[in-house]
Amino acid sequence: MKPKELALISMFTSLTALGAQMTVPIGPVPITLQVLFVLLSGLILGARLGFLSQALYMFLGLIGLPVFAHLGSGLATLYGPTGGYLMAFPLASYLSGLFTGRGKAFQLLGSLLAIGVIYLLGWARLSLILGLAKAFYVGVLPFVGVDVTKAVVAVLVADAVREALPENRF
Repeated sequence: MKPKELALISMFTSLTALGAQMTVPIGPVPITLQVLFVLLSGLILGARLGFLSQALYMFLGLIGLPVFAHLGSGLATLYGPTGGYLMAFPLASYLSGLFTGRGKAFQLLGSLLAIGVIYLLGWARLSLILGLAKAFYVGVLPFVGVDVTKAVVAVLVADAVREALPENRF
C-alpha cells in the first residue's frame, strides 16, 4: 500500500472518530457526524480505501481506543444499542464508494443505499434490545431527514474535492 493511501485511510478514520464525538443525544442512538464521514470516505477515497478507513475505525474501537460516540470503545459498545450501526460503517463506505465519480445523481443514490445498510444493521441490532417497532421509532425514523441531508452534503463535498484536485484522484 502506498504512503498516500495510508495517510488518506488514517485521515478518514480520524474524521469518523471526531464525528462520533459531535453528538446530539435524542435517545439510545445519538445523532452524530459519523455517517457524513462514512459516506465521504467512500465517495472520496473509493470503495476499497473507504472500506479500509472504516474497518480501521472499528478495529481501533474494538481494541479499546475511545473512538466511538461519547468516547466509547470495546465489545460492550458493539453489543450495545448502537453496535449494528457501527458494524455497518465499512460496508456502507464500500457501497458509497462504488458510486463515486459517476455523477451526482448516482453518488446520491449510492449514499442513500449506504444509509439504508446502516439503518438495516442498526435496526436489527437495536430490535434485539427494544423490539422491532420501538427500535424503528427510536433508531431509524428520527434520523431519516438528518441523514438524507448528510448524503446531499457528502456528494457536494466529494465533488468539490475531486474538482479542486483533479490531478490527484484518490
